[in-house]
Amino acid sequence: MTSVQVEQHDRTPGEGAQGEGDGEGYHRALGARQIQMIAIGGAIGTGLFLGAGKAISKAGPSLILAYAIVGLVIFFIMRALGELLMYRPVSGSFSDYAREFLGPFWGYATGWTYWLFWVVTGITEVTAAAKYMSYWTHDSFPQWAYALIFTVILYAANLISVKLFGELEFWFSMVKVTAIVGMILICAGILTIGFSDAAAGASVSNLWNDRGFFPNGIGETLMTLQIVVFAFLAVELVGVTAGESKDPAKTLPKAINTVPWRIAVFYVGALIMIMSVIPWSNFKAGESPFVLAFEKMGLGVGAAIVNFVVLTAALSSCNSGMYSTGRMLRDLALNGQGPKFFTKLTKSGTPLVGTTFSAALMLVGVWINYKYPGQAFDYVVSFATISGMWAWIVILVCQIRYRAKADRGELPQSTFRAPGAPYTSYFALAFIGMVIVMMALDADSRVSLYCAPLWGLILGVSYLVLKARNPNGAAFEKTSASS
Repeated sequence: MTSVQVEQHDRTPGEGAQGEGDGEGYHRALGARQIQMIAIGGAIGTGLFLGAGKAISKAGPSLILAYAIVGLVIFFIMRALGELLMYRPVSGSFSDYAREFLGPFWGYATGWTYWLFWVVTGITEVTAAAKYMSYWTHDSFPQWAYALIFTVILYAANLISVKLFGELEFWFSMVKVTAIVGMILICAGILTIGFSDAAAGASVSNLWNDRGFFPNGIGETLMTLQIVVFAFLAVELVGVTAGESKDPAKTLPKAINTVPWRIAVFYVGALIMIMSVIPWSNFKAGESPFVLAFEKMGLGVGAAIVNFVVLTAALSSCNSGMYSTGRMLRDLALNGQGPKFFTKLTKSGTPLVGTTFSAALMLVGVWINYKYPGQAFDYVVSFATISGMWAWIVILVCQIRYRAKADRGELPQSTFRAPGAPYTSYFALAFIGMVIVMMALDADSRVSLYCAPLWGLILGVSYLVLKARNPNGAAFEKTSASS
């Protein structure tokens, strides 16, 4: 066990939020401005800009309600995460909490599953980015080649310091936020003043005139829940930044408390405006509703600008994925649940080996784009959804266990208690269960549920092998909180 590992294991459970890295070796270089924009930008990506087209075609205006309900569940999840983060902020986040409150195997399974989620999400994002490029090239350049170029560029970007990473993400997110707010204002102008080619048919009544608010029935709306959930995946990324935040006790709660208005503006507000200006039946799968909206408005240059913005959004999300995979692999290695070479940091404090390994696996996305350019996005979305939801499940279960122990006086109380917990956490768990049932009923997403048991078997076997090789290792001993 390395000296860094000793510090990791000797940490007391209630160690304060102001610690300088908690023995992890990272540099606390992410300021409040950067954390806020990472939290905002992490939830604005492919799921909203590209996946919403398919969801609108299925659910129509009722998709707005689906986003609002899922958004409420996301707020419950994030407040549960916030309670855990203020109890003990570490970059391992969900994996570390699972290890403490559920046992060593669950920490192992959560860390590797969240790592896999971001690898798969990275593939999804470069797939989307390659699709966006076809807007200008009209398929004159192969989609897989764009995926390769973007993967290499983003890997190179992640070799910089965490401070520069935070600065890049700040500006990436600023572009996305500015674009969405700008589009909402333009749509509002069309509805009130009546400029552009879309003014003639623009009306809030478009939300119910074409076969009602649920044009294809409530059942179809329920079937879009996995697409909506995918759009929100990555909101929990702020938890991974805990070990590198300058002042986590202040910056993390503030970032988490912005979730309601983020959802209200960037998801619900944007969809209300788009479907008020352009009837929902105009949208279809595989096309960005934002780009299509500007084309229908007769703003060709605007559509090109929005296409650039959504390209930036996809690349930003993939960049965040490379950031988190390296940290998660290092957390596993520090706890003896991954190869030791993943613990190595560069002089600037970045986990080079883990990031390199993850980026190499993301190149699988290049092959998917080469082999199945038309279906690549749909193939990876469903698996990313089920693996990403695992982190949410772990957050909620760990928060329930932590709250019970804190209320009994066995652990210190968090300074950022989740309102309504544990009942809100139970509600969120039940909702996630319903989404999984909906995925099982959908032929396109069912494949991810077939993959989940296989992944679980791989995790179980590999854990037993590691335990057999090191039966007395700290990685396989129960902590007081999980016993």
